[in-house]
Amino acid sequence: MTRNEGWGIRARSAGPAVIAAVVLLTGCEGIQDAEPPVGDGSGSAASDGRAVSPLDNPEGTGPGLAPVTGESDRAEAVDLITKVATKGRGPKTGYDRDEFGYAWMDTADGVPLARNGCDTRNDLLQRDGQDLRFRSGSDCVVVAMTLADPYTGTTIEWRKQEAAEVQIDHVVPLSYSWQMGSSRWPESKREQLANDPLNLIPVDGSANSSKSDSGPASWLPPDKRVRCAYAVRFAQVAVEYELPVTPADKRMMLQQCGG
Repeated sequence: MTRNEGWGIRARSAGPAVIAAVVLLTGCEGIQDAEPPVGDGSGSAASDGRAVSPLDNPEGTGPGLAPVTGESDRAEAVDLITKVATKGRGPKTGYDRDEFGYAWMDTADGVPLARNGCDTRNDLLQRDGQDLRFRSGSDCVVVAMTLADPYTGTTIEWRKQEAAEVQIDHVVPLSYSWQMGSSRWPESKREQLANDPLNLIPVDGSANSSKSDSGPASWLPPDKRVRCAYAVRFAQVAVEYELPVTPADKRMMLQQCGG
């Protein structure tokens, strides 16, 4: 079964800029406030020239997480978030990372980049990183790169010797999804969620650690400029997998985009 057979179809197709970027690369701390993103991002990692708005990247195959700006795009963002269902967060009983398959498997059918001979983590490093260096004899294993981190707006010169400096964030955390209903899914669907590029972003390790399994009401990216984009991506995953969020999380998501 493919990702679109029974679990929802993307609302938009990826634009030419997204496709071009992919071809080129083939190769909790509480919320202090909920202000809309500020500044134009000039010279920041959040707008490195390659990052794609989530509204133009509904498959998650384009790099980064560019800010959502402009009245029409923010209205589109609010419309998408409005479609997300809500319910209370259930217990974490029975949750285990292994319930979503082994980490970074290349065999989660039905999602982009699966079965390409490269594990999910390295696929994501290649998607979002620049100035990639590979392990000798490999065109898969990234050992060094430059990352424009969307969560903090900083640029990270990453080396594999300090692997934890960059972590792959599950935008909708796996344990959050478990509490919101994925505990009742077939294992194949959980494996998809865990390895779907739509739900995965390489980010600053400390920011990812502070997020833990929080929803948007408890954690948002430190860089305010990408908070609406983050809410959109959270909503895209929720809609794609028919996964509800808590009422507080939905309110916070709407607030980030002016809804």
